[in-house]
Amino acid sequence: MKISDKQRRYLKGLAHPLKPVILIGNSGLTEAVVTETARALHDHELIKVRMSGAERTVRDAALASLAERTGSALVGRIGHVATLYRPRRELSKIVLPD
Repeated sequence: MKISDKQRRYLKGLAHPLKPVILIGNSGLTEAVVTETARALHDHELIKVRMSGAERTVRDAALASLAERTGSALVGRIGHVATLYRPRRELSKIVLPD
């Protein structure tokens, strides 16, 4: 999924007060984590994911893989927390600017 820089800034602003809803621990990126992330994206559209216990390169690869496997866009990442966005097909709550 592709989003423009303007849309990315807008989504970062919306995500700022959010708390992480998905926590990835030492087991890493499992099928259960992917399933729960997909469910959370369906429910909320914009979520934060915290991944701890991994080096930066492993974290980057895992978060990129998570975004790809859930069909979402990686809005941004600061430290151990990443923001993912996937619009709902119907009844979308977030309207992105053009």
